[in-house]
Amino acid sequence: MDINFNKNEDHNRLLLSELKQKLAKVKLGGGEKRIAKLHAEGKMTARERIDYLLDEKAKSIEIGAFTGDGMYAEHGGCPSGGVVVKIGYIKGKQCIVVANDATVKAGAWFPIT
Repeated sequence: MDINFNKNEDHNRLLLSELKQKLAKVKLGGGEKRIAKLHAEGKMTARERIDYLLDEKAKSIEIGAFTGDGMYAEHGGCPSGGVVVKIGYIKGKQCIVVANDATVKAGAWFPIT
């Protein structure tokens, strides 16, 4: 087997692992404390609301998860541009669903949003 192939495969696996970790952090939006506060108020996060709305067994994909990445550090960051956008199905019809993420600056809009 080609040694360069193995190096490339290892490198790509590492990059994929880093990307998955970064996505997991983005999915926390404004952080675990803000998510806990929403839950304590009986509310769902933006991602939970969207998943609740979309057909359970149908495929869906989130787009724009890394929007705002590295931006607005002076304001505490802006994960996903402060909104969650998913393409999925509702009652069998394909839809795009957008929800403000209340855990990110109480759902405020940034220019990148």
